Amino acid sequence: MAGHSHWAGIKHKKGKADKQRSAIFSKLSREITVAAKLGDKNPDMNSRLRSAIQAARSANMPKDNIERAIDKSSIAADTNFENIRYEGFGPAKTAIVVTTLTDNKNRTASNIRTIFQKYGGGLGTQGSASHNFIQQGVIKIDKEEIDEEKVFNLATDAGANDCIFHENYYEIHTNNDEIYDVKNLLEKEISNFISTEIEWVPINKINLNEEEKEKMNKFLEILEEDDDVPVSYTHLTLPTKA
Repeated sequence: MAGHSHWAGIKHKKGKADKQRSAIFSKLSREITVAAKLGDKNPDMNSRLRSAIQAARSANMPKDNIERAIDKSSIAADTNFENIRYEGFGPAKTAIVVTTLTDNKNRTASNIRTIFQKYGGGLGTQGSASHNFIQQGVIKIDKEEIDEEKVFNLATDAGANDCIFHENYYEIHTNNDEIYDVKNLLEKEISNFISTEIEWVPINKINLNEEEKEKMNKFLEILEEDDDVPVSYTHLTLPTKA
């Protein structure tokens, strides 16, 4: 029985991991399709598409999936996707900005509203939460790609605003309208990027206790499981244990 229970646990974890990977691939595929539809299908001529493909490769998406997503841009010519931003407050009144990419804004609005309400939060009007953030270009690079001194010098020479060192990756901040100019210069030395996005960066962060943190993590997990939600932003700081 113990062996059966252990195997059941393994299957559950594997099933959850497979589900998460499938959801990530689905969102990456959608971004590739939209990028190819809005611009040139040659990534060398389309910065958004090139960044989407790099993000897909970073997530180990198979080459065939990437090619199918590009091809789908021609097949789904009549399908129009919209970028819609939602703002509100989640658990512990934490400010949340949710960016969506959807072909059905009524469905997306209903889903987002339901998730917020389930966790004791609620959607607000435009500007109700976003004033806690500033928009910046954010380029993320795996630390295995390049050493700290070299990436810092490259970022500085490229005109980046900041270069932040995390445990496993670098985070380069730029002005919104300069993100692809900076990235084009970085690409002379770096081939693989984790992501290249215009992100909502919090101005000030708040702390949560352990109970609030657990509820917030669950809220964000459920929120980002929605197919229409590529990413969400919050101004929380997770407390560190003594």
